[in-house]
Amino acid sequence: MKLHFESDLPYQAAAIKAVCDLFKGQEVCRSEFTVTTQAVNSTVQDSLEGMQETDQGGIGNRLTLLDDEIADNLADVQLRNGLPPSAKLSGDFTVEMETGTGKTYVYLRSVFELNRRYGFTKFVVVVPSVAIKEGVNKTLEITREHFETLYPGAKGYEFFQYDSDKLGQVRNFATSPNIQIMVITVGAINKFGDEAAAAAEESDESKRREKSKNKMYRTSEKTGGERPIDLIRNTRPILIVDEPQSVDGGMDGKGKQALERMAPLCTLRYSATHADKHNMVYRLDAVDAYEQKLVKQIEVAAATVQGSSNKPYVKLLAVSNKKGMITASIEVDRENAAGAVRRDTITVQDGFDLEQETRRPLYANILVGEIRTGSGKKTGDQFMELKIPGDQKYLRVGEAWGDVEEGAVQREMIRRTVKEHLDKEKRLRPLNIKVLSLFFIDEVAKYRQYDEQGNPVKGIYARMFEEEYKRWAKHPDYHSLFDEIDLTAAAEEVHNGYFSIDKKKVGGKVVEMVKDTSGTTAADDDTYNLIMRDKEKLLSFDSPLKFIFSHSALKEGWDNPNVFQICNFSTRDTERWRRQTIGRGLRLCVNQSGERVRGFEVNTLTVIATESYEQFAENLQTDIEKETGIRFGVVQEHEFAGIAVEQENGKNGAIVPIGFESSKLLWAHLNAQGYISASGKVQDALKTALKDGSLLLPEAFEAQRPQITAVLKKLAGKLEIKNADERRSVPVRKSVLISPEFKALWDRIKHKTTYRVQFDNQKLIERCIEALNDAPPISKARLQWRKAGMAIGKAGVEATEKAGADLVTLNESDIELPDVLTELQDRTQLTRKTIAHILTESTRLNDFKRNPQQFIEIAADAINRCKRLALVDGIKYQRLGDEHYYAQELFETEELTGYLKNLVENTEKSVYQHVVYDSTIERDFADALEKNDAIKVYAKLPGWFKVPTPLGSYNPDWAVLVARDGQEHLYFVVETKSSMFSDDLRDVENGKIHCGQAHFQALACGEHPVIYDKFKDVDGLLSKADRL
Repeated sequence: MKLHFESDLPYQAAAIKAVCDLFKGQEVCRSEFTVTTQAVNSTVQDSLEGMQETDQGGIGNRLTLLDDEIADNLADVQLRNGLPPSAKLSGDFTVEMETGTGKTYVYLRSVFELNRRYGFTKFVVVVPSVAIKEGVNKTLEITREHFETLYPGAKGYEFFQYDSDKLGQVRNFATSPNIQIMVITVGAINKFGDEAAAAAEESDESKRREKSKNKMYRTSEKTGGERPIDLIRNTRPILIVDEPQSVDGGMDGKGKQALERMAPLCTLRYSATHADKHNMVYRLDAVDAYEQKLVKQIEVAAATVQGSSNKPYVKLLAVSNKKGMITASIEVDRENAAGAVRRDTITVQDGFDLEQETRRPLYANILVGEIRTGSGKKTGDQFMELKIPGDQKYLRVGEAWGDVEEGAVQREMIRRTVKEHLDKEKRLRPLNIKVLSLFFIDEVAKYRQYDEQGNPVKGIYARMFEEEYKRWAKHPDYHSLFDEIDLTAAAEEVHNGYFSIDKKKVGGKVVEMVKDTSGTTAADDDTYNLIMRDKEKLLSFDSPLKFIFSHSALKEGWDNPNVFQICNFSTRDTERWRRQTIGRGLRLCVNQSGERVRGFEVNTLTVIATESYEQFAENLQTDIEKETGIRFGVVQEHEFAGIAVEQENGKNGAIVPIGFESSKLLWAHLNAQGYISASGKVQDALKTALKDGSLLLPEAFEAQRPQITAVLKKLAGKLEIKNADERRSVPVRKSVLISPEFKALWDRIKHKTTYRVQFDNQKLIERCIEALNDAPPISKARLQWRKAGMAIGKAGVEATEKAGADLVTLNESDIELPDVLTELQDRTQLTRKTIAHILTESTRLNDFKRNPQQFIEIAADAINRCKRLALVDGIKYQRLGDEHYYAQELFETEELTGYLKNLVENTEKSVYQHVVYDSTIERDFADALEKNDAIKVYAKLPGWFKVPTPLGSYNPDWAVLVARDGQEHLYFVVETKSSMFSDDLRDVENGKIHCGQAHFQALACGEHPVIYDKFKDVDGLLSKADRL
């Protein structure tokens, strides 16, 4: 396969133009300098690899512009691209481009454009790692034909990777008149010392004779007696720094110094995540890339463990050192006030007892030990000591102890990755697009091991994969993908690992063995080379390889455009793993012709994660904010500078940006109007104004309203604004309140009561046994899958759940069974003897071993429910004295309020002028009461009218007076429910209704006592009245 490169993408052209326009006005020229010429018969002549001598000696870049001219050019570029103006000019210029948008292509094409426009020929690409160096070299190889077609005058350009054993290439770099591109890691510049170290070596006789590693700063026969650093300096190279945040801080903070020692003409800095934004000239951030569909859209298949609280579980989320107080944020299974165990986050310090913090005996004698916060930004030093009986564990950030059985979750993650892969393959194979899936694993040995003779053996992950692949291959949904395929062979052929290799002697022979590495060792070089070399091969249908396993440390090397699924088993890099993981699969895919295929309908990256999609979205947004400096939902002062206006003053209506000063004025107006806060944070007032079109703008900006509104809508995000109904005070209808009919109704219900309860212990036990037998089945620990799409906008990262939810059972072993009697005694307040009797007489005791924690919660709930019913069944109400009642005047003194959308307005028979309802049943009931002539007066009973019950206070719905035959009055207290069946109501609610009935029976004395009952509608109420 041959990859095709597009030369007409507007956003890439804008990035290239931004850099080139910095030198606007520069004349085409070059500098010349003297290079020592070797004698023809020199004994070292043969060692000058690739050297090209020229008459004039060395050739370098030359800048003729003054600083003020460059500053003016910079200001124009920043204004055009809507970027904040630089306060101070330096030789560093920043281009920010989201991962996957062609950053490497852009800076390499900028080389040829700078040469075409200004004659610059010497360029050094500085990278932080071997992985990126290999990637840049690969891009240079596969773009040669493309660039030579676009720039015929550049034919013959040369590129090479700096190698201290091939210093003749550096001499050729300095003397060649052609475009020269050197690719070098920052470590190669000063890893083994600098000029001072070289001078010290030269002055020491013994060291001078030794073979020095500090070759960059020592004279060499291969360079004709020159120091390589001097040859590079004299060319005044344009430095292109790939991932400067890693280059600057590399080599113990000496990376920036290494760049300065090369005496560059200027430094162009390219990254998606700059730490320092020197003179920003172009910005295409994560939000821009997503909104313009320049990268894949992101979805998350999120796996969260449920019902697994049978072992003590601790996960370290973060450590902190604020004002000398060292704390750790951990996740534990904690018992809440209701007695339910939920996974929760708590903050702890050294010495904290987790049994006390979780309120669970399961955590007995488990203490927090030392918490180390590390130094600076290094998270690798951070850990928390966990003291457990007879041992201690050290958890790094993101690591957990005591979770479900190791391997169970990983198997389900592999299974889900295979399913997602096959689903996409069915859809994309007809479009000639090959689907790849990438696994980042924590240990190489879990994928590949070796026997005593050094022969490779499949590790646990490889075996899991083949088992799950074969299982899905037999599924009816995927028969079309596996017709006439030998599954045994296919399962072995479709996956492979890319790992660093060690050569070891085993059984008398030398064998190659894969190993864990940091991603920066010499052993990793060949791995990155292999990854890059196989790039096109992996994209072709000719290769059966579809599932790739790689060590988590090698993330940087993987930038294959057809990665559609990424599954990350490693949790060590918790600080940035979401952005890092996603970055490996963001590139738009290519078909079998090597052509880029666009559109979200094809390009969707699925991340298999072990956190909820809501957490993933929230944490991804935090990662983006930290790494890129994007402030979601914030309007910045320069935001409107690039808005176009038509220039006046007789300049033929030229279109120009409004500029930074005008942008500041507009920002100040928005702040004064309360649309944004003093820090620029979008306020609800702005969202409302944008929604209803009432945005106030100064008259001078009215002509630009559509552009300004478009900018603000992006920043404000989706307008999730609820209907802003005004809260209304509901007045009393005096004529009804003082009427004799309402007084007669009120006198029958106004009195207060007290109650006592008595119940039969044996009957309670029998009920508990029956309830426990009828309780829901006890399930094992489960993994819940939920799928959500991620939408990245200026307002933030929004997650929207999609179809694809699933539950998978996990097998747990070695569960330590808790004391079930003590646990249930604490939760139900029954005696141990009574609880033991209930459990042994029930048929569910064996379920306790299946999932102890879930059994305890369900059993406690069943017993407590029976207790409540027993209280209700044996309840007796007694009316208090005549002085204890709800005064009729409370209708006037206690304010009633409601929202317009929940009001039946202008009622005539109600004690209130409007009826506040909570459901459509209540709304329809009120409406029917108004329209029926048999109803004389009624009241929707307010919240202060309460009946005491052992289950909490009860507020009945209605008091109604019904006239039968136009004369006889019947008095009702009515509960309106959508269902008339007790089984359909919640136990507590049903119990309160039962208590309400007993309460009003206690008030039944005298002529026409009040009648209490449940009704669905007014017709039911009237039918009951007719039967009395």
